[in-house]
Amino acid sequence: MPRYEVTIEKDACDGIFACLTRDPRFVEGADGLATIDPDADPVYDCEGEVTDDVERVVATFDDDRIDEAQQAAAACPTDAIVVEEVGE
Repeated sequence: MPRYEVTIEKDACDGIFACLTRDPRFVEGADGLATIDPDADPVYDCEGEVTDDVERVVATFDDDRIDEAQQAAAACPTDAIVVEEVGE
């Protein structure tokens, strides 16, 4: 399974939430912008490391759901989401 990183740039996010319909790990944060919650998926148990600071949200996953994350990134009209495979 690929290890991958999902980054949401907060300055670029407009809270349109097209990502939420593609991957249930994307949720609305308290600030009204998209964020990532590995526990938000009602179907799959998901583990991930999430760092949320003033500039960006970065989540790292080691599962077979990179396609869903990439679909969420592709749906973002402001290109605020980047999905990249990372090394071990």
